[in-house]
Amino acid sequence: MSLLYWILIGLAAGWLASLLTKSSKPGLLGLLVVGMVGSMLGGTLIWLLGFSANTLLAELITATVGAVLLIVMLRRWVWGE
Repeated sequence: MSLLYWILIGLAAGWLASLLTKSSKPGLLGLLVVGMVGSMLGGTLIWLLGFSANTLLAELITATVGAVLLIVMLRRWVWGE
């Protein structure tokens, strides 16, 4: 996967995750970081379950699920919400 592709998926996943969790707008850099780290988290979870994301839609869903999980974990353990 190219770096630009990974960045675009990360931005989209971070944006979708912020909408789904009703998170405050973290800005473009925040969305990028949450989306990219979330895509790694989601990809790892999917791999551990024995699946793989081979299409654009599957990669976006995987990254979004990972980003939502990341936001939930950050809210609980770091931000104390």
